[in-house]
Amino acid sequence: MSDIAHRFPENPLLMPKDLQPSSDDLQIISLLNPGVFVFEQKTWLLVRVAECIAQKEGVIFFPLINALGKVEIIEISLKDPDLVATDARIVQYKGLDYLTTLSHLRILCSDDGIHFYTPEDIHPLTGAGVLEKFGIEDARVSYLEDTYYITYTAVSANGVGVGLRTTKDWKNFEKKGMIFPPHNKDCTIFEEKINGKFYALHRPSSPQIGGNFIWLAESPDGIHWGNHQFLLGTRKDLWDSARVGAGAAPIKTDKGWLEIYHGANAEQQYCLGAFLMDLENPSKVIARTLEPIMMPQENYEISGFFGYVVFTNGHIVEGDKLTIYYGAADEFVCGAYFSITEILSTLVNEL
Repeated sequence: MSDIAHRFPENPLLMPKDLQPSSDDLQIISLLNPGVFVFEQKTWLLVRVAECIAQKEGVIFFPLINALGKVEIIEISLKDPDLVATDARIVQYKGLDYLTTLSHLRILCSDDGIHFYTPEDIHPLTGAGVLEKFGIEDARVSYLEDTYYITYTAVSANGVGVGLRTTKDWKNFEKKGMIFPPHNKDCTIFEEKINGKFYALHRPSSPQIGGNFIWLAESPDGIHWGNHQFLLGTRKDLWDSARVGAGAAPIKTDKGWLEIYHGANAEQQYCLGAFLMDLENPSKVIARTLEPIMMPQENYEISGFFGYVVFTNGHIVEGDKLTIYYGAADEFVCGAYFSITEILSTLVNEL
């Protein structure tokens, strides 16, 4: 089965070997799911960089940020009876979960949208404080009223929640703390107020009742959120049967707010789809794609740190042209073009 994505012939645009680790004792394991924004007439990526120390036989290492703000490496014997290490991404030790990698956000820019580099005066964003002890991940960037709002996943032993930082110049940042408590992620803020209010998509999770569904929230100031409403759920026996989550900020069209979202099935294969919300009342879903608009099919999407994954947090809109930057196989950063009109034509009425 084919999809409607027009992939960059230059893919992958970025691979782990293309960037330098944050310190000499770490190595970059994967690059994931960049946030995207335009600044000073350039295309910028806020790439999640996942690092770890080189593993050796008989032990497992996992990094975290200690109370001094420094990276600390924990070493555990694979024979330790308190260790459960069956997932490449998460280990459990003495009943607590730890990530096998530590992530931060690397800021890169490009003059042509294809070749990216790190400006000399721009520094990475790293975890800070007890609620970001296991790092920060998967940023979305929204531009609203001369301010960039950066939502990201904050990870610690206390859980997974949504952090917020703001900036106007990408050199000075204001930390707003955790705006959605655990367990929550996949948060993106609309780039326009609706009836004087901020709106955001987010994904609270419940393993018992409910599931990994997309919700809507509103706010008077972009920091304090309420009036949470269920918006979009999973669909049995389809490509998004196990979980769904928002991508980047919704795109305003004359048909409604268009959102590109990710979905996964029981085999943890991730695809992209789309849904449409009412312009004046985004809690009302008008239409949704039945089939994915993008699915893993290239070698760099199928084989990697965690295969069969296409996952986007960021895009650029230029008229009918939608350029998305996406994570492939949880290891590479890639790009693809879409026609917004073509995406809209694939939507099926939800009413």
